[in-house]
Amino acid sequence: MKAYQILAVAVCLTLNLSYAEDISITKEKSREEQKGPEAYFTGKATIKPLFTSPVPARTQGASVKFEAGARTAWHSHPLGQTLIVTDGEGYVQEKDGKVHRIKKGDVVWTPPGVKHWHGAGQRSSMTHLAIQESLDGKVVEWMEKVTDAEYKEVKNK
Repeated sequence: MKAYQILAVAVCLTLNLSYAEDISITKEKSREEQKGPEAYFTGKATIKPLFTSPVPARTQGASVKFEAGARTAWHSHPLGQTLIVTDGEGYVQEKDGKVHRIKKGDVVWTPPGVKHWHGAGQRSSMTHLAIQESLDGKVVEWMEKVTDAEYKEVKNK
């Protein structure tokens, strides 16, 4: 019986070591800002990738800065998305839903598959951290752009 226990402990230790990795630090200088692609953003948006977790984890994050009037296209995330507003004020809206004004310090959770957009206010910039998980290698499904008419409508809601 003791031999089985020793074997079980040895197997468990071996399995744990197969996932053991050193702590990884990426320096700020190694992450370059990118312009938000015109196919997915209206106005000036800058994306700074922060991390993509190694397998088996599937989380990734980025800092996104929207100049006044800039916004994402409509989109959804297969496993949801968390936004942490770090500067300024902006909006988030679910398709056919209420417009929410968001500001520095707010944390936004958008559930999986919910069609939404987010971006800066019409007269203020907004920066947020965006954190989401991938499902089968996919973190976002991009859709049509938010029209100028839809965006201007937010101030009336």
